[in-house]
Amino acid sequence: MQHATPISPPFPYNRPLLCGSRKTAAGERFWPDRASLSGLTGVCSILSAVSQLEPIIEPVVEAAGFRLVRLRLMGGKTKTLQIMAERADGHMGVEDCARLSRALSDFLDREDPLEGEYVLEVSSPGIDRPLTRLTDFSRWSGHEAKLELNVPDATGRKRFKGMLLGLDANDVLIDVDGQRLKFPFRSIADAKLVLTDELIQEDLKVRKGSAGQTANAVTN
Repeated sequence: MQHATPISPPFPYNRPLLCGSRKTAAGERFWPDRASLSGLTGVCSILSAVSQLEPIIEPVVEAAGFRLVRLRLMGGKTKTLQIMAERADGHMGVEDCARLSRALSDFLDREDPLEGEYVLEVSSPGIDRPLTRLTDFSRWSGHEAKLELNVPDATGRKRFKGMLLGLDANDVLIDVDGQRLKFPFRSIADAKLVLTDELIQEDLKVRKGSAGQTANAVTN
């Protein structure tokens, strides 16, 4: 597998960092259960469904020191395995992206979970990040977001844009044109933040604080 050179995005970091590699799968293998994955080794079977891949890939991402944000397997003649991840502080630099790409490439070279040739893409979430976990809707309360439901609601509408209001148990609250709406988390097919000045300012503030902590750690 050959590694692509990660490219740093232009200010204001509204595009995800991206790096990747290409892989040609080898022989057929089988996957053990998750409990046997603690060492991240084992003989594998060829998998294709994201629901099967995520429990396999997530421990590798976590072992490298990151959090899995989203995993997608795109079809076509040459498949693309897209891994979106971030550090614990919510950010992902160029070196982070490259380091995780190498860790995943090593794992995929060793285990061959996918049939045929495919491209591995590792990226950061970007500022207008996807919202994939229930806690994301609480974390980003007060910011604008776009939601798309699995099926239309009672009015026949599937897409909504408004201000996130947090959670009510497992329901997502959002203000759409002054109307407070509630959607079960499981009913949401896709969601992402809307790029606004407020979101950019918050991201820059967090980046500045993170850079300051890193500088202090180095000097100390």
